Amino acid sequence: MPADKPARTIAVVAFDGISPFHLSVPCMVFGPDMAGHGVPRYRLLVCSVDRGSLRTTAGFAIEAPYSLAAAARADTIIVPSWHDDQRAPPEALLRTLRSAHRRGARIVGLCLGAFVLAEAGLLDGQPATTHWALARAFAERYPTVDLRPDVLYVDNGQVLTSAGTAASIDCCLHMVRRDHGADVAAHVARRMVVAPHREGGQAQYIEQPVPASRADDRLGGVMAWALKHLAQPHSLDSLADRAAMSRRTFTRHFRQATGTTVGQWLQQQRLTMARRLLETTTRSIDDVAERSGFGSAVSLRQHFASALGTSPSAYRRQFHAG
Repeated sequence: MPADKPARTIAVVAFDGISPFHLSVPCMVFGPDMAGHGVPRYRLLVCSVDRGSLRTTAGFAIEAPYSLAAAARADTIIVPSWHDDQRAPPEALLRTLRSAHRRGARIVGLCLGAFVLAEAGLLDGQPATTHWALARAFAERYPTVDLRPDVLYVDNGQVLTSAGTAASIDCCLHMVRRDHGADVAAHVARRMVVAPHREGGQAQYIEQPVPASRADDRLGGVMAWALKHLAQPHSLDSLADRAAMSRRTFTRHFRQATGTTVGQWLQQQRLTMARRLLETTTRSIDDVAERSGFGSAVSLRQHFASALGTSPSAYRRQFHAG
């Protein structure tokens, strides 16, 4: 990394009773093992809410090398989880988060860490997400937060929240993408052997009985075909016909399998293809729009503005690998 560009400081908050998996996610993505080979270095600080040895849910203990005071000048503070019983966070942690937010630091609540951010008042009037299993409890406790229980993560710019467990990886990779571009994030994902960007939402993982059937096999085949032909116009009826199902049956199986509607799924897949083309090619915006199935540059710009809050040209300037 050039000497005139200091490493971003990431402070990860550990606490007594933490899940080692949740703690390991930001430590893996932003830790020193990932630096090099084109991946810029982060300065990672694991900070402790509680002094001394910290118990984990796996039965072993850890000791964080830094206190909360070390987060005072961090560029990003991550709360990687919180207690399942939703106990109140210590006031010292809430003060640290509020102070960091006021000075412009990025604040992140992974999984149940969203409860801590909400308790600090950082999510009032803002969209947010958390683990689906405690989404109802979150909504009841923090009614002023615009809870989005069906997404993997929410980026409000300065404040981010994620759904549970593996969605924390998605959120952390998204931050790398924001900081250093798509190519660096993809390299980190390859090192971790995970997808650089998952589409869909946690509605796919909510407990619901979905029996395997021949209809599910037909649905999978149609979805795979649609992904290879995104430039073509598709409709609910045309895809249902291809699956040899009625419109109603196809809609039911599709929602059970994906947690979303056909229209929303198609739009997300087209956005994914458009983003990939903008990141990895120099094709014109019109060509990207046609190849990804949006038809026109005007339509592509409208969908980018609605879904991503930016334009295709601005997205390319920020994330193009070249």
